[in-house]
Amino acid sequence: MQEADRLSVGDRVTVEIGNVAHGGHFIARHNGQVIFVRHGITGEKAVIEITSTSSKVVRADVVEVLEASPARVEAPCSYAHPGGCGGCDFQHIDLAFQRELKRRVVIEQFSRLGGIEIDLDVKGVEPLNGLRWRTRMDFAVSPQGRLGLFGNRSNDVVEVEDCLLAVEEMKVSEIATRKWNGKDRLELAVSSKGQVNLSRAGRSISGATELHEEVNGLSYRVSAVSFWQGHKRAPSTLVTEAMQLLALQDGDIVCDLYGGAGLFAAAMSKRVGSTGKVHLIELDRHATSDAKKGFALTKNVEVHVGRVENELKKIARSTVILLDPPRTGAGKEVVDQMLRLAPRTIVYVSCDPASLARDAKYLTEGGYSISHIVGYDLFPMTSHVECVVQFTRP
Repeated sequence: MQEADRLSVGDRVTVEIGNVAHGGHFIARHNGQVIFVRHGITGEKAVIEITSTSSKVVRADVVEVLEASPARVEAPCSYAHPGGCGGCDFQHIDLAFQRELKRRVVIEQFSRLGGIEIDLDVKGVEPLNGLRWRTRMDFAVSPQGRLGLFGNRSNDVVEVEDCLLAVEEMKVSEIATRKWNGKDRLELAVSSKGQVNLSRAGRSISGATELHEEVNGLSYRVSAVSFWQGHKRAPSTLVTEAMQLLALQDGDIVCDLYGGAGLFAAAMSKRVGSTGKVHLIELDRHATSDAKKGFALTKNVEVHVGRVENELKKIARSTVILLDPPRTGAGKEVVDQMLRLAPRTIVYVSCDPASLARDAKYLTEGGYSISHIVGYDLFPMTSHVECVVQFTRP
C-alpha cells in the first residue's frame, strides 16, 4: 500500500460493515486496510470517520448510514453516539440481534483461540428491555466537577444527567445535579434490599457500608466496595445455573476459585453437607473479609486468602471445581493445578469469551470435554456476555 493511500484521523470513507468482532466493534476494509468500526451493524453500507490509527489498528465511527440493517433501532440514550459516552456498544441494535452478535463472538473466539467448535444460546434476562439493570456503577468527574462517564478508549469525561442502565434506586439524576471536587471516581452500589451506598476512591460517603443481599433464599452481607455481580438478576441466574451443572453430592470437596464474598460458596455449602467441604479462594481483601464474616459459623467452608495459583497448590483433593475469574481468565498455571486435582466436574463462569476460549483449550488438552455451554445477556446494550460452561471427563 502506498503511503498516500493510508487512512488518517479525520478521513471519511464509505465501507461495507462486516462481521462483529470481540470488543464491541465490527470489521470493515478499505484499500486493503482492516478497520475496527463502532456504531455500525453487519451488512450495512455506511460512511465512517477514522478516529485513531497505529501501525496495527485503524479505528472508526459510523457517521452516516447509507443502507441500514433491519436490526438498527434508535438508541434510547442520548449519549450513545459517536463522540458520546463509551459505556454502551450496542444501543443502536435490536436486543434480539445483540444476543445473536454475542453468540457469534463466543463461537468465533472458541474456534480461533481454542480450536474448539461449539454452538450455544445466549439467553435474555429480565428486564428484557435492556435498561435499568446495573446495581454497581463507577462514574467519572469532569474538570467542571460534574458527573460523567468516559468516552470510548478515552480519558475524556462526557457529562451525563442520568444513565439508563443504572437501576432507578441509584437516583443518578439527583447525584448529577451536585458539583464534585477532585478527580476521584464516584462508586454507586444498590443492594437487592434497596440499600444505596455512595463511595469515592474506595471510601464510603453516604449510605450503608455493608449491603444486604438475598439470592435464592440465602442472605449475604457484602461490603459496598467488594465485587458483586452488576446485573440485578445475575446472582440468582448464575447460582441457579451453576448448581444445576455442578450436581453436588453429600461429601463433595469443592474448590470455589475467585470466590469473592461467597456468592456460590453459600449455596454449595448447603448441598455438600457436614461431611463435605468448600474451599473458597480469593485475593481481594474486602471480599475475603466479607466471606470470613459470612462463613464464621459455617464449619464446612474454609476461606483461603491469596492468589488462586498459590493457594490451590495447598489443596490435596477436590471432587468438583467452580471458577469465576476476572476478565483475564484463569491461565495455564491455574488450569494445570485444576488438572492435578482431576475433579469429576468443572463449572467455569466467565465474562470474557477470549480468556474462556483459551482456558477451555487448556482443559480439553488436559482430558476434559465441554458437556454444556450457555450464554446469558447480563450486560445488555454492551458487547459483553456471561457464559457458563460445564467440563467433564469421559
